[in-house]
Parts: sequence; C-alpha cells; structure tokens
Amino acid sequence: MKWALFILFFSLFSLSINCQNNSANNTSQALQVNAQGKTVSSRFSAPTNYKRSTFEANSFEFYLSHLPLKEAGAKVLYFDGSIKPNQDVCAAVLDLDIGKRNLQQCADAVMRLRAEYLFKEKKYAQIHFNFTNGFRANYTDWAKGNRIKVSGNSCTLEMAKAKADYSYANFRKYLDLVFTYAGTLSLSKELQKKALKDLEIGDVFIYGGSPGHAVIVIDVAIYSKTGNKVFLLAQSYMPAQSIHVLVNPNNSKLSPWYSIEEIGEELNTPEWTFAKTDLKQFKEN
Repeated sequence: MKWALFILFFSLFSLSINCQNNSANNTSQALQVNAQGKTVSSRFSAPTNYKRSTFEANSFEFYLSHLPLKEAGAKVLYFDGSIKPNQDVCAAVLDLDIGKRNLQQCADAVMRLRAEYLFKEKKYAQIHFNFTNGFRANYTDWAKGNRIKVSGNSCTLEMAKAKADYSYANFRKYLDLVFTYAGTLSLSKELQKKALKDLEIGDVFIYGGSPGHAVIVIDVAIYSKTGNKVFLLAQSYMPAQSIHVLVNPNNSKLSPWYSIEEIGEELNTPEWTFAKTDLKQFKEN
C-alpha cells in the first residue's frame, strides 16, 4: 500500500514538474533572443503562437522590421559620445549614426527612419516635413539647390542658392535642418489618427507638446486564434541619443514585445506614458 501511494505521489510530482517545465519552455520561447541577430527580426523572435506577416522587400514595414542592430549589449550613447545613465530602457541599439549635434531627439528619430526609407527607395518627392510654424520643407527643393531662410517665425524659400545635390551627405544636412525646426508638435499635426486595433508597423505613438514624445512601431506579430497583436517600439529621447528598441516595463515575460490586450486607456513605456488615442500613422502622399 505504501509503495502504491509512493508511486502515485511520485507520478503526480513528476507531472507537476513536467507542467512547470513546459510552462518555462513556453516562456523561454516568448523571450527568445538571438544575440547574433543583426536585424530587428533576426534578434527578436515572435512570442509563442504569434506570427509575423510577410512584406515586400521595398515596403516601409520590411525596412523597419529589418533595421540593423549593433552587437548585443551595445550601449545607448548621447550625441557627444557619453553613455546614457539609464540603460535599463533599452533592449537593443539601432546601428544608425546619431549626428554630432543635439538634434536627433524623439520626433526626429521617427522622421529620420521615415525619411531614410524613402531616400533608400528614391521616393524623393514623398520626403517632406512641416516646421513648427507650419512651413513645409520639401527634400526635393533642398536637393535642387534651393534653401530655406528662417527669420523669426517666418520662412521663405530662396531659389537655387546651391548646386543640385542628391547625395546622402546633402540629404543628412536637410534632415538636420528639419530636426532644428520641427518636433513632436508639428509631427503630431502631420500624422493621421488611427485606432489601436488597426496598429501596424510604421505607426507612431505621439504626444505633441513641449515637452512631448514619440515612439515608432518597428515590428508586429499576430496570434491568429484571437487576432491579438504584439509589437516592438523604438525611440530616441532627450538629449539626442542612439535610436533604440524599448523594453516592456509592464511585462518582463513578454518584453521587449508589447501586447494590445494589455493596453487599457494608456500605454506605459519606460520614459513616457501615452494615451491609447495617441496612435497615429503617416498619411499617404
């Protein structure tokens, strides 16, 4: 009888351990990180039962989900080369330059990624951003040699002040000008409101103000049985710093992924809390 009870107890104990191990394995799969992965999609696997969509290689969605990353453990740096004190907010650092001036902050990082994609695809006419005073700065005007004169709160376009130049170096000069005179307030007015349930790669959580903040959705995965979406976010911040993938401070088991199911009225990120209604998208040109 004692042996029978012992065997029964041992079987139940083993079953309990197996269930715990299976649960741990599922958690491990959800948290799986390939330290050798050099892009967003190759570094971070989708959580268990979630699947990424397939996109054309020339799409904005593909570009963002395949952004290059620095080696695992790389530090978030400020524009002057110093190390950001709070490294706990970062899951990975994008392999993109910061610039040498305190310009590429939060909204600037969003505009940078959008503009870099359009420049790569030679969609030059679609590269334009509004300054805070409402002036529309077109990249094509800049590339043709025209220059923007800023006087107080007014801007004028001065024709053919330089030679036409579509080089990447000149493109970066254009972006530095945009970063100087645009921000969350102007970008939030440019973007179009979007429902949280319709969230896609390339969408932006943004609060326009002084201060304000913006983060961009760089990857999405979907659970087909429920339709729930999880997503990755990237940001820069103040002062200008490396663009980095954010951890999820609300769910360590899911981090760095965020889940729509877990968002109530607010989305809590490590350095800003957004209202769920702060989700917006770039308008089609």
